[in-house]
Amino acid sequence: MRVVLKKDVPGLGRSGDVKDVADGYAKNFLLPRGLAGEASAGELKRVAQQRATAKAKRDRQHTDAEALAARIAATSLTFRLKVGPQGKAFGSVTDRDVADALKRKGIDVPREKIHLLEPLRSVGTHEVEVRLLADVRAKLTAAVEPE
Repeated sequence: MRVVLKKDVPGLGRSGDVKDVADGYAKNFLLPRGLAGEASAGELKRVAQQRATAKAKRDRQHTDAEALAARIAATSLTFRLKVGPQGKAFGSVTDRDVADALKRKGIDVPREKIHLLEPLRSVGTHEVEVRLLADVRAKLTAAVEPE
């Protein structure tokens, strides 16, 4: 029997896939649980339309993320920290501080997307990576100056 999967089924396929399965497997397991529907012409057309809509949405998100990455890459941030006599900073700059500074500049990025290997504790210029999507990343410059 030919079915269209409505949900991901481990070992069989992902949502929207069209699969040929045994009649008993479809009638006794997939269809009653709502995991799949029979692959009629209307159902195949609906799945194709859903895929096209999802692809257009992903493309739009990717384009928006690339534009945001360009804005982020053109941004430099400056943070002032109190520094002791040996040049050691009292405090640090965290991903939350970077997110707040970006927000003040009109760039809204969740702090989970800002990746610091460790909080910035030394005076100088540092690169901060922002991972907007899996394949869209931006680097911005963060300068830490003594107060």
